[in-house]
Amino acid sequence: MKNILNKWIRAAIPALLLHCSIGTVYCWSIFSQEIADYIGFSKGATEWAFSFAIFFLGMSAAFLGNVVEKDIHKSSLIATICFAVGMAGTGAFIYFGGTEAGHGNIITLLGIYLCYGFIMGVGLGTGYLSPVKTLMLWFADRKGLATGLAVAGFGAAKAIASPIMQAMLNGLGDGAIYKMFIILAVIYFVMMFVGHLLLAKPEGWHEPQTKEKGQGIMDVLKTRPIANYIGIWLMFYINITCGLALISQEKMIVKCIGLAGSIGIISTVSAIFNAGGRLGFSAWADKMKDRNTIYKMIFVISIVLTGVVILTGGIENGNGNMLLTVLVLALIMMVNAGYGGGFSNVPTLLSDHYGMGSISAIHGITLSAWAFAGLTGNQLANFIVSKVGTSVEVDGNMVNPTGYQTVLYVTLALYIVALLLSMFLVKAPKKEDNK
Repeated sequence: MKNILNKWIRAAIPALLLHCSIGTVYCWSIFSQEIADYIGFSKGATEWAFSFAIFFLGMSAAFLGNVVEKDIHKSSLIATICFAVGMAGTGAFIYFGGTEAGHGNIITLLGIYLCYGFIMGVGLGTGYLSPVKTLMLWFADRKGLATGLAVAGFGAAKAIASPIMQAMLNGLGDGAIYKMFIILAVIYFVMMFVGHLLLAKPEGWHEPQTKEKGQGIMDVLKTRPIANYIGIWLMFYINITCGLALISQEKMIVKCIGLAGSIGIISTVSAIFNAGGRLGFSAWADKMKDRNTIYKMIFVISIVLTGVVILTGGIENGNGNMLLTVLVLALIMMVNAGYGGGFSNVPTLLSDHYGMGSISAIHGITLSAWAFAGLTGNQLANFIVSKVGTSVEVDGNMVNPTGYQTVLYVTLALYIVALLLSMFLVKAPKKEDNK
């Protein structure tokens, strides 16, 4: 009984406190236009703050993975301080940008890039990694379920925080946007600091004396054919890129099929699918001999649904057609679920292949795929939509159906490549690999 209680107090609850805080980075679309309007810059210029946040999330995880490996308390404290300071700093620069002297001032924009992009990004990367290995140690028999629970918190954060943020923007009056950041910085600091204090590895835990112990990361990766790791990194990168490409256009696609009035509900449901995919796919993988099977399933389902929407012209013809509307919504929900499931299965897949000895460091390096996808996913979709098709009016909203439909051709090709990588490069682990 005590052991079960400790699993929650020392692993699951602190992981949720950390991930439910840092996962609010995905609420960016809720307030990005308000930031742009308040500081006097275009939305396109401010969008780079989010891209930088995801980039530095991945890169800080890659470079600080060894810090997490050695001391989870130091890494979780770094995450707490950086995330809260970055959020408060963002609020401060937004305040400066709203003054007459600061309106349209490049210092404001660079300050937001620094705080939301770099400082918060470091907090995101270290905060994302810190609970993962601890969870796998406490829940050794259900590693996928444990990591899925935490990473689901990261995905669910958007669904939980979005209505709260919207209410704050509506209720705080003048300067609501910078006030919101300052208030949330305090709230998330408290949540993450409590998680930092609670987080602990199992009592008496000692790193196993396995073949990878004491070796460098490259030495560990070379214990299996290097093409194996390249395959894992690339299919992870492609899954994120495709997910971001579609998710970034989600609101406009929903408007395109005539459901503008239901955007809020659909956004919340898609966030639930994202979180559900993180928990469901990872828990399901615990019952499989090879966790890579989950990725094959994600890619096959994504290919089928994307292909069906392309063949039926679902986005272009969905307005007023119930069947096509359902198909488009099914694609949106599945991509969100597969996007989340791809994240939650990475650490356990890596541990099956390379053992637990250096899992935080290896997981950190692998999250560099997230960094590069953060720069390419949104921007790829935006580029296609800006270059292909023309805007038309649908129920009073200007949308580009041909552009959104073209995005699907690109994601379909990428999903096919990812499936081939999963099938031919990522081999099933040997029994001794996950000891």
